[in-house]
Amino acid sequence: MAQLYFYYSSMNAGKSTTLLQSAHNYKERGLTPVLFTAAIDDRTKVGEISSRIGISANANLFDDHTDMFETVNKMHQSLDISCILLDEAQFLKKEQVDQLARVVDELKIPVLCFGIRTDFQGELFSGSERLLAIADKLKEIKTICHCGKKATMIVRMDESGNVVREGAKIAVGGNDRYQSMCRQHYYDAVGRP
Repeated sequence: MAQLYFYYSSMNAGKSTTLLQSAHNYKERGLTPVLFTAAIDDRTKVGEISSRIGISANANLFDDHTDMFETVNKMHQSLDISCILLDEAQFLKKEQVDQLARVVDELKIPVLCFGIRTDFQGELFSGSERLLAIADKLKEIKTICHCGKKATMIVRMDESGNVVREGAKIAVGGNDRYQSMCRQHYYDAVGRP
């Protein structure tokens, strides 16, 4: 039975690694996974899902204007899609999450979304918020803070390593710009509200 899954975490928890392993597992069994990633993510190569451990795969792109249902439905006309694996799900719009739910409900294709739950100010991303609300299955992928506790928050840093407290919600970056921390160390870094 097809379901909508949301695998979420803070940064550097292995979301892309898990997605790429899932794609490998499907292919190994002769099935056809279709991968998507955000066009805005240009940390490595646009149109590529890449893991920090060195594995990668090409992916279809989505942006703010992509109708996810129509895109998948059109692909499904000529391809027997076994599942959709979508990286950077936090960048989805609410409507796109609803479109992915239609993929599950109407096309009977499982959709596995991987993304960050909250931004550097501790606020939900729109895609993550909608997935938390309507996904059939929620799964946290855990990583740790420098103190060893579970990291649930993300701190943005500037080029000099200083904490950034304000700015655009979306600023693509990796280890050079973001650190995952437990709630206590997050508030120690950014200050309590």
